[in-house]
Amino acid sequence: MTEGYKQQEYHGPVKRYCQTMDLKDNPELIERYCKAHSEQEFWPVIGEGIRSCGILEMEIYILGNRLFMIVETPIDFNWDEAMAKLSTLPRQQEWEDFVAVLQGCQAGQTSDEKWKMMDRMFHLY
Repeated sequence: MTEGYKQQEYHGPVKRYCQTMDLKDNPELIERYCKAHSEQEFWPVIGEGIRSCGILEMEIYILGNRLFMIVETPIDFNWDEAMAKLSTLPRQQEWEDFVAVLQGCQAGQTSDEKWKMMDRMFHLY
């Protein structure tokens, strides 16, 4: 991609969380996962729920079967409280179960249980 990616601009500091997860190493399942996250097929109620928890922006990148997610939030965002709220929202667990068959995780897990938080070990400003 030569143009780069558009980024939201905020008039103040934000927090950034980075997480990773592996999909099942199966090209058909990986394609289904990508399709489930396309503009045409992503469930609007899930995006609304994510935003209602205070998340400003979310991106998922893929390489092979490895996913990398960036989440940007307000500076006063509390991850644990937001994930607890997210897990109770309508259709959220249905979505988690829907994508779990494509992910390298167990059915019934919440988003917070599936995605593993990464630690920043380098930055260049």
